[in-house]
Amino acid sequence: MHIEHNISLKQYNTFGIDVKARQFISITSVTDLKSVYAAQDNSVKFILGGGSNMLLTKDIDALVMHINLKGKEILFQTEEDVFVKANAGENWHEFVIWTLENNFGGLENLSLIPGNVGTSPIQNIGAYGVELKDVFHSCDALNLETLNIETFTNADCKFDYRNSIFKQEAKGKYIILSVVFKLTKKNHVLHTNYGAIASKLQQMQISTPTIQDISKAVISIRQSKLPDPNNIGNSGSFFKNPIISKTEFLKFQENFPNAPHYAITENEVKVPAGWLIETAGFKGKTFGNYGVHKKQALVLVNYGGASGMDILKLSKLIQDTVLRLFNISIEAEVNII
Repeated sequence: MHIEHNISLKQYNTFGIDVKARQFISITSVTDLKSVYAAQDNSVKFILGGGSNMLLTKDIDALVMHINLKGKEILFQTEEDVFVKANAGENWHEFVIWTLENNFGGLENLSLIPGNVGTSPIQNIGAYGVELKDVFHSCDALNLETLNIETFTNADCKFDYRNSIFKQEAKGKYIILSVVFKLTKKNHVLHTNYGAIASKLQQMQISTPTIQDISKAVISIRQSKLPDPNNIGNSGSFFKNPIISKTEFLKFQENFPNAPHYAITENEVKVPAGWLIETAGFKGKTFGNYGVHKKQALVLVNYGGASGMDILKLSKLIQDTVLRLFNISIEAEVNII
């Protein structure tokens, strides 16, 4: 293990925010990870994965531990299903492509989501009608107090919309080491009714899509709407879609009868945050070297050189404006550091 000092984290976060880490270490084995914690030197530690779901607003006065555990494998399979394991440092999209190359179904709708495998259960990532919990079997995580490896089942993780036990009572207590997914080998369940997937497949002149076709459609849609973090700094969707009570929604609907919405339960309605932000006039708006993406109002962007505080202030302005105009609160989906 080699500890570096005063290292820029610009290349380690998809927003491209240039903050410094007082100390930095790349963790490539569980043994190394355990040894850092076993040292008991009381140093403050900061866990860094793919850097895709965070906004860094200040230098990190800590030992930044970049979880870079690599490897993926087929654990076992039946005639219908296959259980595959990916270590935490594997790039999410590259892992999805690997499953599709093996004709394993379940992750195709989650193509091109930025980040690494290890952070996917924390956020319960989701897109186009599919959430991680739908294919998640279990994960192994290091208990930072006992240094024992514990296994969390799907039920253990308490998955909810963009939420899990790792963002609640287990926050800061574990580091996810690997994730096991239960995928299909045949009779794949196709999800084509959400968003523009069906129309994109029609444009592609595909009437009986494969899981690979759905992945290509999702990639095409995402690329048409979302900026590539390699070109424009961003973390994907910055805000969660708010879920409000039916009573609140009916009051909202009186003033905005044409607003899109989705019934979640009998008493809960989801209103797209992107529509709220766009209607509030922020879509495509720039503030010097940062702003709101011109094609997707959910995405805040760093055109180069913006600070994390710049992005944070913009997010607060958007939240305040949406609350004032619609009486609906929208929450940040990204972690503010």
